[in-house]
Amino acid sequence: MSGDHERCENDRTQSPALPAGGTKILDAFKKLLGEKEFATITIADIVNTSGVNSALIYKYFGDKRGILHRVLADEAEKHLSVLERDLKGIKGALNKLRKLVWTQINLYAEIPIVARILLLEVRNHHSYFESEAYRTINRYSSMLKEVIEEGVKDGDIRDDIPVRSIRQVLTGAVEHLCLPGVIRGRAFSADALTEDLCNIILSGIEKRK
Repeated sequence: MSGDHERCENDRTQSPALPAGGTKILDAFKKLLGEKEFATITIADIVNTSGVNSALIYKYFGDKRGILHRVLADEAEKHLSVLERDLKGIKGALNKLRKLVWTQINLYAEIPIVARILLLEVRNHHSYFESEAYRTINRYSSMLKEVIEEGVKDGDIRDDIPVRSIRQVLTGAVEHLCLPGVIRGRAFSADALTEDLCNIILSGIEKRK
């Protein structure tokens, strides 16, 4: 997960609860997205799979891209809430960065639909940057920034490299490591990729004592 702009980093809103029909639509859409490309999924496909009237799709989500954003926002919210809790029990900025990196890779590995939505689908359309999904994803970017700043302040991370640059390199590296597996539908190990990335990057930003 990564944010694309500085704005909205600290925005935090909760998706409104959906009635049963809305939940059926989301479940049907996730099923379809596991079988087809987003561009080929039609409203008729969603109606047939969910058993819900098409009017409810437009009422709850606006269009199928709105469903895409809601799926991403909901899945990201679940993982970010756990991550925020887990970070409180970890000492040291470098250890926290390792946890952040592992969590992002593990999310992509365990829930390929989220990886496909974020890495391949949403960023090519302006509506994503105005969506709740975008604001939710930016919370991860904000956590990264805060942990890096903590490391610089505590003397664990070099202060001669801009915080923004460190953050962008970390998030970009995670995405590029995961992307081949996401595109080809192949499994990959969060533990192995985290170890590779941290050996390369964290050793470079760590402040030598």
